Amino acid sequence: MTQEPAPIRAGGPLPRRSRRPRAAALAALLLAALPPSPARAQQQQQGQGAPQAPAEPPSVPRGEGGAIVTPAAPPVAPAGQATPPRALNYTPPEYPPEAEKQGLQGAVTLQLDIDRNGRVKQAVVIESAGNGFDESAVAAARKLEFEPARRGDGTPAAARIRYRYTFTLKTAAPPPAAPGELAPIADNLRGTVLASGGDVPLAGATVSVAPVAGGAALSVGGRPALSAGGRAAADAAPEVTTDESGGFVFLNLAPGRYQVTVAAPGFEPLSVEEDVAAGEQVEVKYRLLPSGEGLEVTVRGDRPPREVTKRTLEQREINRIPGTNGDALRSLPNLPGVARPPVIAGLLIVRGAGPQDTQVFVDGTQVPLVYHFGGLSSVVPTEMLKVIDFYPGNFSAKYGRVQGGIVDVALRSPNEDGKLHGLAQMDLIDARVLLEGPVPFLENTRFMVAGRRSHIGESFGPVLEAAGAGVTQAPVYYDYQVLLETEPTPSSRVRLTFFGSDDALELLLSDPQPNEPALSGNVGLHTAFQRLQLRYDHELTDRDRLDGVLAIARDDADFGIGPIYFQLDLKTLSGRLEYARRVAKGVVFNAGLDVFAGLYEVNLRAPAPNRPGEPPNQPFSTRTLQEVSRDGDFFYPAAYAELELAPSARAKIVPGLRLDYQDLNQQATVSPRVNGRVDVVQGFPRTTVKGGVGVFHQPPQFQEVIPPLGNPGLKSTRALHYALGVEQEVTRNIEASAEGFYKQLDELVVGVNRPGSIQLDYQNLGSGRVVGGEFLLKYKPDDGFFGWVAYTLSRSTRVPGPGEAERLVSFDQTHILTVLGSYRLGDGWEFGARFRLVSGNLVTPNVCNVNELSCDPYRTNALFYAPTGTYTPIPFSTPNSERLPPFHQLDLRLDKTWKFPRWRLSAYLDVQNVYNNANSEAVQYNYDYTARQYVTGLPILPSFGLRGEF
Repeated sequence: MTQEPAPIRAGGPLPRRSRRPRAAALAALLLAALPPSPARAQQQQQGQGAPQAPAEPPSVPRGEGGAIVTPAAPPVAPAGQATPPRALNYTPPEYPPEAEKQGLQGAVTLQLDIDRNGRVKQAVVIESAGNGFDESAVAAARKLEFEPARRGDGTPAAARIRYRYTFTLKTAAPPPAAPGELAPIADNLRGTVLASGGDVPLAGATVSVAPVAGGAALSVGGRPALSAGGRAAADAAPEVTTDESGGFVFLNLAPGRYQVTVAAPGFEPLSVEEDVAAGEQVEVKYRLLPSGEGLEVTVRGDRPPREVTKRTLEQREINRIPGTNGDALRSLPNLPGVARPPVIAGLLIVRGAGPQDTQVFVDGTQVPLVYHFGGLSSVVPTEMLKVIDFYPGNFSAKYGRVQGGIVDVALRSPNEDGKLHGLAQMDLIDARVLLEGPVPFLENTRFMVAGRRSHIGESFGPVLEAAGAGVTQAPVYYDYQVLLETEPTPSSRVRLTFFGSDDALELLLSDPQPNEPALSGNVGLHTAFQRLQLRYDHELTDRDRLDGVLAIARDDADFGIGPIYFQLDLKTLSGRLEYARRVAKGVVFNAGLDVFAGLYEVNLRAPAPNRPGEPPNQPFSTRTLQEVSRDGDFFYPAAYAELELAPSARAKIVPGLRLDYQDLNQQATVSPRVNGRVDVVQGFPRTTVKGGVGVFHQPPQFQEVIPPLGNPGLKSTRALHYALGVEQEVTRNIEASAEGFYKQLDELVVGVNRPGSIQLDYQNLGSGRVVGGEFLLKYKPDDGFFGWVAYTLSRSTRVPGPGEAERLVSFDQTHILTVLGSYRLGDGWEFGARFRLVSGNLVTPNVCNVNELSCDPYRTNALFYAPTGTYTPIPFSTPNSERLPPFHQLDLRLDKTWKFPRWRLSAYLDVQNVYNNANSEAVQYNYDYTARQYVTGLPILPSFGLRGEF
């Protein structure tokens, strides 16, 4: 049986022979160390003349049984050239018993999809042989392992190749010598046939020998078959077939010179001459070059992104970043363009946009939040993630209804090795479990189930009670995921997923705050969401692809403090269907539908705005309460189209257009976008210039547009994104990038007081801008290390209305520096560190900073309100006019892994704020606003965890 791996474009090493004398052996070794030129190899393989034997035939020193030459390394592709997969093993298929009994032979050609780790993900029969050969070939192919394909920069990539198994019945051994005939000689010509470039044994190859005229007498079984100088060799040439290891043996060859011909389907034939001496054994290795006929290799490297900037975190990185407690999604704030949120806030602030301006998707379905309470953990466990794609701006027309950034989290497929796997982990914050494996009695169907629950409440609840916090229910969160995946056809995949999250917290305010006398009693917060998701991905043809996702969802949010409460219940249906077609070389057309619809129910009791003439700085809790209950439906359809144009191998341009409609305010928006990139220097080291411009619309929030609280005449806000950057490869593992961005914001929603009404009047009066630059120096993950240095310089401002002054937004951070890395020390140990230096957050001061020379200690900072006996502050200056001291923090992480025959144990220590820096997070005032002090963030916070998996 033979197999055909990926074609190797360069020629392989010359055939090797094992004979005396020593001088010829030295020449052979030198020749083996230098791969021949492709021209020479091809001439030899294509029958343009067999190699001429030197005066002293090349040989290697041999022992009693003959020596085997160590194969030379496969030829290395030139820099900048993609290389196909290289087979690392050979798994012979089982010969179907019925076919063997009937004497049937056949050849099966497979199409193999090989992932970036060299594993065969899919094997499809494209040339069938029937009679059980197809099933046997597919089963054997799934056990193959490859050195993965590599792009021009040396990074691994997925690939598609054709691969052939040839089923050939074994040739019967020659009969023993009859009495009186010549006694047989020990095997005197044996060897191995390999595929050049990967040294993979070729089973089922045909090897034949024929004496060279005047050079040998051929005998089979001790009987002379052909005299020297006799008839043409082809008339009586013996022939054998290589076994599963690619080996072959010829017995009883008479001394002399022989023409050896090796042939295998899909490979160039090889013809060489060998000398057989009396009483000696010749051991050889022959390497065949693939013919390329009927074979194809498609390197499925990552396509250039449809966005200007796409930052991807892979599995090697996402669970080892120090200071994240091993949580993948908590790694996002370490990327350029992401600001540090306030302590335990758990928000994503991207390129100066508000937290509500960034959307998070899980496997293509939007979720309302990404972090549990306090940002200590994300809502999807790291163990289920495949990759995190982060788009800080100028994203594809595929995404809409948002003007900030996009986070798209892809879930991985369950393990495909047919075995049951699981893990359990516990640390000081939460505990989690996961189980995955095949579904019994269902072919090509796998499952994955995971769950997590916090126990931080059990740890910190008593501490809060002892401190007088009045805890009635400690913080509790949990999340859960159930995934079922199947492959109905070799080119399609169906995935059904149910996942959700729940967070609850309740405190008791026994004593009201001095400046809010009406706020007392329970303070409760509860958020939850569930998603039932169906994904369908189908590669229709080599040119056409269809991807779809449909989700039924429910979102709940409840907040209450004393008599004030807010309740939101959303039941939604969302879906996206995208069709992609490769129209021509360098032209891909993408088109899709994106629908978001559902039912809403809002219940609210809250203080109304001040009536005209009332003092503006009175306690919030003493205002007149108003109650609102509303329910209804909404429908937000959208369509988009994009072209991916590659006018040359160096350049790519992606123009796109998106159309959105919102029925709540009956508005249609058009969002044109264009992104592009060009390789100024191709190959290694690659230099790429990129840029883009686009229009992005975001519909108003539900409470802003639904009457009576909202204004149904509101328009969607609009943002214009501009970006220009450069990417530079420094080494094979180090790359640098720099990007400047500018965002112009228009039609921002602002709430203003209406004369004679307690309602806020929402209008599109605001504007703003964001300008900045992002810099990233990254060491791409290898077997030992990964890390990066990220720096962001930005300024985000807003103008609340016509004629008002421009001012910084509260989440603006001018400087953001992050340095991190993780190194595998060996023996299961890994050590990592992260250092952050960030500009302080902005606050609106009510009392000046006494450390500043301009501070007037005699200034009146508050007004006394006699009816309630409280003080209300007088703002010291304009909003967000004071910046807190810079934030800086060092985090360390140490991992240790022990491997056992059937399972693995890991332990880690993750320490945040190692040197216990008292970072300032806010300003706190005394009851009458005559003094102030900084509120510090979390102190040193160690977390120890254990993890077992099988």
